[in-house]
Amino acid sequence: MGHRPFVMWPDKRLRTPAEEVATVTDEVRAIWDEMIEAMDAMPGVGLAAVQLGIMKRLAVVDASDERGKAVRMANPEVLHASVQLREHQEASPNLPGVSAVISRPRAVTIAYLDETGERVERDFVGLWATSVQHQIDHVNGRMYFDTLSKLKRDRLIAKARKVRR
Repeated sequence: MGHRPFVMWPDKRLRTPAEEVATVTDEVRAIWDEMIEAMDAMPGVGLAAVQLGIMKRLAVVDASDERGKAVRMANPEVLHASVQLREHQEASPNLPGVSAVISRPRAVTIAYLDETGERVERDFVGLWATSVQHQIDHVNGRMYFDTLSKLKRDRLIAKARKVRR
């Protein structure tokens, strides 16, 4: 089937909050399928629709060892976050060739619409929690490196420009 290309940094869509999804339709389900294909091709553990230039609050996350366990989310939001943090090396296909260690809450409770359109509240821990928070940042118009100090962020972006050449 193939998926549309990743939007490359500094495309302004990566800095634009995505639109709420009113209802889960067959079109939304088709977008999720395309996103899972793109995520698996990276390979990655999550993807937001914004990363493919689709300005909807849609995300998929699959941090399972065997794959094929993707959680499809519309309008994901953090309800609760643990005080305990977890560090993880994060990257993005939108800014290839670089990564950074980011600290995020180790566990989160997320509310979202699932593939049937029902509102679900689910707990995510470890890599699942890291990935879902990373995707929520994307739908809110943020990138993982926004949490870094200005100096570290500037160095990361400069390195990405060098890699791109």
